Amino acid sequence: MSLPLFTASKNTHGALVTIAGRLDAKGTSSLWQSMDKKISSSDTPDLTLDLQQVNYMDTAGAFFICQIETLAKNQGVKNIFIVNLKPEFSPLIDLAKQIQQKDFSDQKPQDLFFVENQGKHLSDALSETKEFITYTGEITWSLIQSLLHPKTIRWADTFLVAERAGVDALPIVALISFIVGLVMAFQAAIPMRMFGAELYVANLIGIAMIRELGPLMTAIVLAGRSASAFAAEIGTMRINEEIDALTVMGLDPIRFLIVPRIIALTVITPLLTIFSNLVGILGGALVITSLGYPIIAYYNQIASFVEWNDFAGGLLKCFVFGILIAATGCIRGYQTQSGPSAVGVSTTRAVVTGIVLIAVVDGIFSIVYYYLGI
Repeated sequence: MSLPLFTASKNTHGALVTIAGRLDAKGTSSLWQSMDKKISSSDTPDLTLDLQQVNYMDTAGAFFICQIETLAKNQGVKNIFIVNLKPEFSPLIDLAKQIQQKDFSDQKPQDLFFVENQGKHLSDALSETKEFITYTGEITWSLIQSLLHPKTIRWADTFLVAERAGVDALPIVALISFIVGLVMAFQAAIPMRMFGAELYVANLIGIAMIRELGPLMTAIVLAGRSASAFAAEIGTMRINEEIDALTVMGLDPIRFLIVPRIIALTVITPLLTIFSNLVGILGGALVITSLGYPIIAYYNQIASFVEWNDFAGGLLKCFVFGILIAATGCIRGYQTQSGPSAVGVSTTRAVVTGIVLIAVVDGIFSIVYYYLGI
């Protein structure tokens, strides 16, 4: 495809510029600099644009012609004539002139006062909270219906999500849990050594990992890893209108996309937590054995101190954490707006909301366990 050309000459009526070829975005960009120099150096009172040999024109070409007219007027050209314009190109040039002359200053958003700005933020937050609660109710109802009719659950996708969120997360969960157990044991051994009670570090490691740190670290890892993935996947589908396509085909997007992810993460979170507890305890065992105690003493100390109530209480948290993480990621993905950064914003909001909810629910569990004496 050849680029457009122009030739300039003078006649009795002033300067004559003949343009030939395609006036599209690529063509106009190649002509603009040379046309700018030619018109800027011209001292004739009249300018004639001959467009007879233009065989293609789009909106970029129409705006190019309007910019030439504006440039010529700024250089003192009194009369500008466009001749031999094909009838099909005339509406484009008229539209470009209308848009160029239109005043868009009234469309600029007005600056808000402090009180108005805070009110707007509050209104947006309340609206977002209402939408979040609505989606939560819809997901809960769809989850109940799916559990009442297990054959309607997309088990293949559920197992795939469980593999990605669970099996693929084993290395990072193992690394973090091992380091947490190791560091906590080293830090606790320092004051315990003053009393000759380094072995009681095992009690601290066992109760802390099984009741608190194991479930909490696993949930935070899944919030940063799986919730963000869910938000990105569903957000991309929202932008690409794939969710609307599911609705048009008569499929419920919540039961089709969200329910399998919630079921998968609800089941996989306790399993990952058990693995995290084990690896964290092994990290503490490494410290205890380095202090000269046998591994069997470490095991007996934990087994005699940690009860089944502690283990069950930690696993109960994990089920709730799994539901929160999956639901938060999916809802934030479902709320994705249009725009180039929309998916990134939804992903960030999914992680932040998930971690905040995990911290709040963990605090509630701690208070409940305290008053129940667990």
